[in-house]
Amino acid sequence: MNISICSDPEQAQSWERYISTHPEATYCHRWNWKRVIENSFGWATSYLLAEEKGAVCGALPLVIQKSWLFGNFVSSMPFLNAGGVLANSPEAQHLLLEEAARVTRDAAAGHLELRHRSDLGLALPARTNKVTLVLPLDPDTDKMWKSLNTKMRTKVRKSMSFGMTTEFGGENLLAEFYSVWSENMRDLGTPAYSPVFFREIVQAFPDNTHVCVIRHEGRSVAASFLIGFRDRVEAVWSSSVQRALSLKPNMFLYWNLFCFAARQGYRLFDFGRSTVGSGTHSFKLQWGAETIPLHWNYWLPNGGILPEINPQNPKYELAIRAWRKMPLSLARLLGPHIARCLP
Repeated sequence: MNISICSDPEQAQSWERYISTHPEATYCHRWNWKRVIENSFGWATSYLLAEEKGAVCGALPLVIQKSWLFGNFVSSMPFLNAGGVLANSPEAQHLLLEEAARVTRDAAAGHLELRHRSDLGLALPARTNKVTLVLPLDPDTDKMWKSLNTKMRTKVRKSMSFGMTTEFGGENLLAEFYSVWSENMRDLGTPAYSPVFFREIVQAFPDNTHVCVIRHEGRSVAASFLIGFRDRVEAVWSSSVQRALSLKPNMFLYWNLFCFAARQGYRLFDFGRSTVGSGTHSFKLQWGAETIPLHWNYWLPNGGILPEINPQNPKYELAIRAWRKMPLSLARLLGPHIARCLP
């Protein structure tokens, strides 16, 4: 068995063929994320491919992040909820992890983070405080409507009464999406990625990305960025503006997302990542979604405690409060330079 770092077009094709057939593969494993990450952030990548007798038997995409705030770390995959080890056998899994550890050491990185949707039984420490929530979709809108409880149907009807409209598209809606999303991120106290990142994603996966914008009286009040793979679509980034919360735009947004996704042939709606017990977790649960723990595994070159680079860390409370008070134009200018330093 051989482990190599993919670089040429032929290996890229082998990688994509493997991802297209492996039952545990996700959109996060796809080859074109390599281009997205390199073009958006300028980070190096190491896409590890395991092969035996000419046949691919494992894959692991790695991104080497260099942060002036937190030092170096290696992730699979940063910003997303999955993208960790894929392997056909324990041997392939073991060799991929060994090579990932070597990449981490060579990068003088403080840790390696592997994001999985399920427990692979790796002999590595893990965090499971992050979850995703999934909801089955039905192409019959009436059946899907009746599957909601009475309280939720009332809330959605109320949101429909305010005269909001919905538009789905792609790159043509990115500016409106970014306007809503970056404003909400400022209000949450979190730096936003550059708009270049989202444009790169749409250009890399034009057939699998969908942008939704909700408007009220001509102004965008909510938006979502979805990525599909096989029969599952994930609302990876969704937001609404605080000044429009009385319109219940999130209720209107998500009901329209369900209907659109079902029409597109998707059968499972993934609400994206949440922290257990958070407000967003509770919001998603009320739709009848199932909570599924995410398993993020870590390898640390020198042992020690797991990294705590997240907004829930009390050390960042002051910075978050200051960011919330920042003028939006300044937050949009500075945000991408800081966001690229976060895992």
